[in-house]
Amino acid sequence: MGKGYRQGRLGEEIRKVISEMLLREIKDPRLSSGMISISDVDVTSDGSYATCYVTVLTAGKDEEAKREEEEQVIEGLKSAKGLIKKEIGRQIKLRHIPELLFKIDTSMEYGRHISEVINKLGIDHEE
Repeated sequence: MGKGYRQGRLGEEIRKVISEMLLREIKDPRLSSGMISISDVDVTSDGSYATCYVTVLTAGKDEEAKREEEEQVIEGLKSAKGLIKKEIGRQIKLRHIPELLFKIDTSMEYGRHISEVINKLGIDHEE
């Protein structure tokens, strides 16, 4: 079943609030090491949970260092969860603020993997 219109709007508003806070308000050193983006927020149909997908852009780091930095970013966001929920409640008029869950967005790696598989197959694609 598809995502409802209300959940989609609420997810987008939550994404905007968190993104703005990452730029201006949250001063955690774990969140200032690289470029962090909230790529999507999925809200459950009852509005009790919001899964926030986080993209950490790291340049020139090996896989282990990248995973370590992603873990640090998730820990930093978890520690700032109370502040984020307070700001969401202030900016978006809700009776119940959803519980925030933070996950690393792996869609970019998956897209790169699919591109590599297609390239290995030698399939020409028209643009």
